[in-house]
Amino acid sequence: MIERYLHHVLVELPADEETAAAARTRLAEKFPRTALRRMTHLGLLVGSVLDGASLAPADAVVLATTFAESHALEDFLRSFPAASPLLFQSSIHPSSVQQVLIGRQQPIARLWPLAGRARLVEQALLTALLEPADLVMLVGGEERGTWMVEHDCASARSFAFAALLTRRAEGAAAHLTFTPGTAADELCPTLEKFTTNLADRQPLRWSGAGGDWSLVWR
Repeated sequence: MIERYLHHVLVELPADEETAAAARTRLAEKFPRTALRRMTHLGLLVGSVLDGASLAPADAVVLATTFAESHALEDFLRSFPAASPLLFQSSIHPSSVQQVLIGRQQPIARLWPLAGRARLVEQALLTALLEPADLVMLVGGEERGTWMVEHDCASARSFAFAALLTRRAEGAAAHLTFTPGTAADELCPTLEKFTTNLADRQPLRWSGAGGDWSLVWR
């Protein structure tokens, strides 16, 4: 069995109609002014859930997202046939968590950016469990798309979460375990469902292709 304890569990579930501009206004005090205007909606939400988290150069970060901030790409494509150079520049931005780390000038040991669908939560959790660093920040989320949602290439809502995984039980909010073995290949929770479970402090149990998962709140 592999286990870790979750600390600093924070979730952002903004209103469905919130835009990146509205998020900049709502969360302005959490970011340096020079970085604020360059950040994507997901970058702002990730920065919010990382607010107050203390990371050291020896720590690692795992980022889980399926659509990787596609709204900036939507805006660029919408500018055609007169393609906007400014929107193109925005569409090739660093990932959400990189925006935050760059803005805070925060060095870390390793960043594991992961993208996927059916098994994304399992992949992110397993990466965090196997990461050799004592402290691993698990971050995930999406930002709401517009017309690309119809083509299943963007998220229908915005959300973000962060949880610090350590081997320290004292003061932990939850206990995560993975027991390798031959298990039923059950449906893995989606990134959105996992975020909702974190927000509601609801337990999670499922069997993946490689073993059994359990998240229990303390």
